[in-house]
Amino acid sequence: MDRKRCTLKLLVQPSRGLVDEMFIILVQKAPSGFQLTVHALHKCEDGHSWEAFGHYTADTIGTVNVSEDPSLGGTYSGVEQMGLLWSLRPVPGSKPGLRLRKMNVQIPMEVTISVYQGHQTEGFMDQVPLASVVVERWYMAPGVSRIPITEDRLSATLFLPPGPGPFPGLLDLWGGGGQLVEYRASLLASHGIASLALDYLTAKIIMETGKMVDLQYFEKAYKILEQHPQVHGSSIGMLGLSLGTSITLKMAVYSEVMKLRCAVCISGCHMQPVDGSVEEILKYFNQNADRTRISEENELIWRDVLLPVPSDLAFKVDMGRLKCPLLVVVGEDDQNWPASESAMDMEEMMEQAGNSHLLTVLSYPKAGHLIEPPYTPHARASLFKSLATREKMIVLWGGETAAHSRAQEDAWRKLLVFLKENLYSGSNPGTTSLSHL
Repeated sequence: MDRKRCTLKLLVQPSRGLVDEMFIILVQKAPSGFQLTVHALHKCEDGHSWEAFGHYTADTIGTVNVSEDPSLGGTYSGVEQMGLLWSLRPVPGSKPGLRLRKMNVQIPMEVTISVYQGHQTEGFMDQVPLASVVVERWYMAPGVSRIPITEDRLSATLFLPPGPGPFPGLLDLWGGGGQLVEYRASLLASHGIASLALDYLTAKIIMETGKMVDLQYFEKAYKILEQHPQVHGSSIGMLGLSLGTSITLKMAVYSEVMKLRCAVCISGCHMQPVDGSVEEILKYFNQNADRTRISEENELIWRDVLLPVPSDLAFKVDMGRLKCPLLVVVGEDDQNWPASESAMDMEEMMEQAGNSHLLTVLSYPKAGHLIEPPYTPHARASLFKSLATREKMIVLWGGETAAHSRAQEDAWRKLLVFLKENLYSGSNPGTTSLSHL
């Protein structure tokens, strides 16, 4: 096709939206039957570039609708409205073990959507596209406030929804990689929940004292939420992923300070020394390090380290004592933690204790460990830095890209409904509506 005669038009709507919001991509005014590639490019904050692409054929009126038309090849296939995001992968020549994570939630994730002639698989950077549009994907909705928290020697960030509130609250814990990770908390605040992201492994107090935080550290974070004038103090939940689930379950069952309205555990387990500190939990996990397996690609598989599930209640949280609703999210191909085995044992313990009505388990075949907000690119394996040795290694998380991505979308939708049902019941939701959930 002569580029000079090409009047192809590309529309992406909305061009600015939240990261968990779907967009529509339309290609118009192409020749009938025209073969084209729709390509997405994102340069993340660490300087690495990610791309995804699908192959399409224009219909008789010269249109491609990515929401309705099948991709015939590329990084995804079939009708996949958001395939250009969830199938993003490092561009050829990138270093191994990359994982895409938003660092600064106050600026958007920018993605360039382009159309190229023909069904192409490489060399996009060397060509001029037929059309391009830059879209913005935000973790913070307009009006969300970001408030660094340093009182009580905490390393945390509070995200408040727009309006006076009071809003329900949530304590948000990530896993064993440490750092203050804000993007999930900011997105939850965009859905009306005051969310406190907490660093508990690499916090400033740990750097200064050389000692791990105690369990009172989490209770102090809870009190920050409980006492905040824009937070409904009796409507607070807790969310953990991976190691964060160990803390979440421990505090939900044993803390006399934290009166949680509900809890969410993603890709975690209840096995731990129940009287143990954070440091003792980590030591317990590491004592069976010889059970680590190595994949054919030389990736570490840690799921066997905590197996078999112990029968001794000194080494697993007594789930029969849980008094608040609990949502457990499991990837059945989790190669990092024995989440499936743990969920089954928790369910059995709660059935025996008569509180299984509090438990909801979402279990996803072919999903891995890192179950994140929707359309987050799937990292089957990635670089991980050991907090103990500072050594970098490639860890296998598991999951198959398409199935894992569908699990992320479904789990997030149900997680928001679960939080809404349990945190808003009996509380004043302030001025923020969650009706769009």
